[in-house]
Amino acid sequence: MLRKKTNGVARRPQRTSILSEAANASVDRRAFLRGSGLVIGGLSAIAATGGTVTQADAATAAAGKVDLKKTVCTHCSVGCTVMAEVQDGVWTGQEPGWDSPFNLGAHCAKGASVREHAHGERRLKYPMKKEGGEWKRISWEQAIDEIGGGMMKIRDESGPDSVYWLGSAKHNNEQAYLFRKFAAYWGTNNVDHQARICHSTTVAGVANTWGYGAMTNSYNDIHNSKAIFIIGGNPAEAHPVSLLHLLRAKEQNNAPVIVCDPRFTRTAAHADEYVRFRPGTDVALIWGILWHIFDNGWEDKEFIRTRVWGMDQIKDEVARWTPEEVERVTGAPGSQLKRVARTMANNRPGTVIWCMGGTQHTNGNNNTRAYCVLQLALGNMGTAGGGTNIFRGHDNVQGATDLGVLSHTLPGYYGLSAGAWGHWARVWGEDPEWLASQFDKTTGADGKEKSLQNLTGIPVSRWIDGVLEDPENTDQPSKVRAMVLWGHAPNSQTRMTEMKTAMEQLDMLVVIDPFPTVSAVLHDRTDGVYLLPATTQFETRGSVTASNRSFQWREQVIDPLFESKPDHEIIALFSKKFGFHDRIFRNIKLEEDGLTPEPEDTLREINRGMWTIGYTGQSPERIKKHMANQHTFDRTTLQAVGGPADGDYYGLPWPSWGPPEMNHPGTPNLYDMSKPVAEGGLTFRARFGVERDGENLLAEGVASAGSEIQDGYPEFTMQMLMDLGWDGDLTSEERAAIDAVAGPETNWKTDLSGGIQRVAIKHGCAPFGNAKARTVVWTFPDPVPVHREPLYTNRRDLVADYPTYEDRKFYRLPTMYASIQKQDFSKDYPIILTSGRLVEYEGGGDETRSNPWLAELQQDMFVEINPRDANNLGLRDGSQVWVEGPEGGKVKVMAMITNRVGEGVAFMPFHFGGHFQGEDLRSKYPEGADPYVLGESCNTAQTYGYDSVTQMQESKVTLCKIWTA
Repeated sequence: MLRKKTNGVARRPQRTSILSEAANASVDRRAFLRGSGLVIGGLSAIAATGGTVTQADAATAAAGKVDLKKTVCTHCSVGCTVMAEVQDGVWTGQEPGWDSPFNLGAHCAKGASVREHAHGERRLKYPMKKEGGEWKRISWEQAIDEIGGGMMKIRDESGPDSVYWLGSAKHNNEQAYLFRKFAAYWGTNNVDHQARICHSTTVAGVANTWGYGAMTNSYNDIHNSKAIFIIGGNPAEAHPVSLLHLLRAKEQNNAPVIVCDPRFTRTAAHADEYVRFRPGTDVALIWGILWHIFDNGWEDKEFIRTRVWGMDQIKDEVARWTPEEVERVTGAPGSQLKRVARTMANNRPGTVIWCMGGTQHTNGNNNTRAYCVLQLALGNMGTAGGGTNIFRGHDNVQGATDLGVLSHTLPGYYGLSAGAWGHWARVWGEDPEWLASQFDKTTGADGKEKSLQNLTGIPVSRWIDGVLEDPENTDQPSKVRAMVLWGHAPNSQTRMTEMKTAMEQLDMLVVIDPFPTVSAVLHDRTDGVYLLPATTQFETRGSVTASNRSFQWREQVIDPLFESKPDHEIIALFSKKFGFHDRIFRNIKLEEDGLTPEPEDTLREINRGMWTIGYTGQSPERIKKHMANQHTFDRTTLQAVGGPADGDYYGLPWPSWGPPEMNHPGTPNLYDMSKPVAEGGLTFRARFGVERDGENLLAEGVASAGSEIQDGYPEFTMQMLMDLGWDGDLTSEERAAIDAVAGPETNWKTDLSGGIQRVAIKHGCAPFGNAKARTVVWTFPDPVPVHREPLYTNRRDLVADYPTYEDRKFYRLPTMYASIQKQDFSKDYPIILTSGRLVEYEGGGDETRSNPWLAELQQDMFVEINPRDANNLGLRDGSQVWVEGPEGGKVKVMAMITNRVGEGVAFMPFHFGGHFQGEDLRSKYPEGADPYVLGESCNTAQTYGYDSVTQMQESKVTLCKIWTA
């Protein structure tokens, strides 16, 4: 319940729990662990708010050499270094990485307890299948044979799209890349991962504003910020170590911290200005701030003239948002927003930070673009201390996104066009016709046959509709019949009552994970379920991309425990079963077993193909050199000062242009023209053409330092080099590689030699051009971001003024908007329901609720309710209540009466699972694999709703009713 424990005694959980016996006995932590049958091993102490886990003292430690292994925390995206102490193959202790410029010797509660993630007693220990309602142990050979055989039978009957491959933000880069490549070789774009439901609207909105859809600066660069604006983010709980960097700016620069959130979070407790606003009204709030900026002439006019297109259209929309209208829609007073606007204008450069509070909406892409427009208006882009610092959620959600574990693109955001497939076929050394033959075909609405190879697949947010929807209404030939959840927690998704039905209708459900996840127990299946134990990232090696785009290399800490296998080995086993092992790994070295691809060489193949975003310079050798010399990197600039990596930026944040031999240092702050491109500078990307409606889309008379073209210019092609007379700078090998692609039409993204990039940078130019950022995205449903009321809204007076979209079909599926919003649910479901994170748990919570150190800290699922609402409903603090959504899903949880939420708003965390609508499902887990703490999933009560561009789920604003259980 997030209350201070004054006596250190674990409280009684709401339902059955492994913790119950210890809690009833009122024991201390050590007795709690001993009574629970847990082995402390080399761990001696942990502080709940950032203490360290250390090796046991000499009196109790086992004799033997202690090996230190350097790895990276597997929770959020900060990228904290973990120093693991290993004795005789056993991970006995850990410390935070004191040399790491990211965590600076700090850990949060989750990071401090990752040893238990690896050595956890509740892990899956061997392959299992459900047979006759009972879990049965099987061998890996039997599992691969039965699962693979069943999938090939389904494929023969219904086509490759009838199997859905759901990947993970917990895979390292090499595994994520191989996973997407594996799906391509299977012949489907029905592949996705968690980014769809956390930051897909960020990627779409940001990439369509200035070129790349990623965090522009870094946690460390916030040291330079003169103001910090946080909206829809709670880094104090979701990314605790990031507060080291935020608070440094607050203390050193006297930087005001502004937090806009419907809930008074632990981050808001650090704010100089807290703005409470109604959930789902982000665009209106930002336009309300911009109204004051434009009204007072506080915008950066010269920046807008030279580097921004479309701001006049933004001004027209903003003019509608007077202080009175903003307060009517958002609840935020105009006087407060004027104060916020003045603070941002007077304290530049300021940074804008957001997370899932802004993204998980039906108009999430509008929100993220509005945040970007605010920064463009203030001239806060392309400068130290500015930018949009988008905090990603999982440890490698950035990398898995970059590597295309998505239903709408191949690695590197190349898309699914014939040209994109041609590029990757060249990288893979594959026959394009063979690849195309792996895919099914469909007949489009125009009556023409189309290959599903070039059509977006079903996103993970909608996989249940891939099972339940009539194929006549979809753009694929058959239903999804087999579901593979490979490192994914299903309780992190909305509409769980329908998910249960979908799981029960599948022919086969396969779960590949270190823990069984809620996938093992949500349904009532008696057969056709397989659990395969994957290792944690501590039992393998590979690279991981932090939120700031920096690469880090994890050493392998311990050998795989129990019968678990690394994810890339499992990919290899299925590839062999499906008959394309020799093809998929033809250019990648295999380990001594002759089966498993080597992570280092897998990264080298990534380097050979990822020209679009500059994943080409980060060779395994360069990344390992950075990890070994962390102490040489400046804690603010991230640049090495002397040492073996002199001049490089830590982790070579992408883009690191050209091949590794070019030694590009990485790009610390995107779009910073104060540096030459060769030294980490950049312009805005010329991604949207050179003109629009007769207006110039290229930069006006400005360019990056040292550029030989002191004006805007389009993206580079071989023809452009020829026109400039720079083609003579190409080597004969580079020219031959360019001619092999498309000759003069070859562009910087498809030139496998890197010659076009090298020559452009030699002349001081960005390979992707020099353009204006655009504030108007003419290809989106709302070219100018507008406020639209949520589908489930209790403000019926605003629906006519700010309606949602008409129903439409995209990503293969029909999607409802107006047909839901036109129904008034607010009388029966009057309270707004939102959700978010806790500091103790991560994602779906399976591994963290299975960690005894963390499980002790937070044993109850709960709902936060404002005191006025609670008193009106007759609810008491600590009592059991029902929370029901308008689609009928309901959860039984503990009431927490608090002013954190405003009147008419309720909040629930989304990390719990193992209960379903009042039923305890503990008995359905395999013996010994049930998490210590179970609870209702808030997403059982969450409802339908998807972003108009990316199909991001709506989980931050729906309606509910609450009553005493």
